[in-house]
Amino acid sequence: MRGKNNKDERINVVCDKRLDKYFDITQRALKKVRENEKDSERARDAADFLDMAERYFSDAKHFREQGNYVLALAAVNYAHAWLDAGARIGLFKVKDDELFASD
Repeated sequence: MRGKNNKDERINVVCDKRLDKYFDITQRALKKVRENEKDSERARDAADFLDMAERYFSDAKHFREQGNYVLALAAVNYAHAWLDAGARIGLFKVKDDELFASD
């Protein structure tokens, strides 16, 4: 029998609550990246990473509107991965361990 505290319990449903969480985190991370300084010597790379994140985020919204929650979750996570990667290699000058895995 699987209970709430069973470590082997698998979550295999993509629901509005879960999507809301990841959309919120990624939207806040996008805002922070847009508002903060970028590496001026690698401005083209920073713009490319931000563009990719914005495109995946747009795709995620589209998939969600179409009712394809699995692709929406995948796309929103790809969007956030571009932001994390940009922060990690210093393209984005952001410090926020709640929004980024760069520290």
